[in-house]
Amino acid sequence: MSESDELAVGMSAEKYVTITREMTIGHFVAGMPYVYATPMMVLHMEMAAGSAVASALAVGFVSVGMEINVRHRAAAAIGDSVRAIAQVTAIDARSVFFRIEAWNDERRIGEGTHRRGIVNVREFEKRFGVREASLTHQLTCEGS
Repeated sequence: MSESDELAVGMSAEKYVTITREMTIGHFVAGMPYVYATPMMVLHMEMAAGSAVASALAVGFVSVGMEINVRHRAAAAIGDSVRAIAQVTAIDARSVFFRIEAWNDERRIGEGTHRRGIVNVREFEKRFGVREASLTHQLTCEGS
């Protein structure tokens, strides 16, 4: 069995959030309005996509975001409920493709496409841990 034998077109998941002040662009950028920040919407869409396929992956494997194309169609206010939706539209040897949307109680506030790769967590962390250790070693040597 491969790391993703159970994946199927049509798999989907939803992520529900209530917008807080910390999720607004005004929280991150002075002078901006306190409405749902695009990066937060993208995060919630990615979380839905990851959840859509998580149970279909072999133990030790996860999906990671590789590409995203999103249009933020409408503002949403603090206190609004948001539902991020992700549905698998295609699968190839290296990627899973999704249609993603975000809705508040009134309308669709965001839409787009997303691509995720399937990785072995241990190998992925080891690969990046080596780089981090190398950088730490380099900085230590330079500081001597």
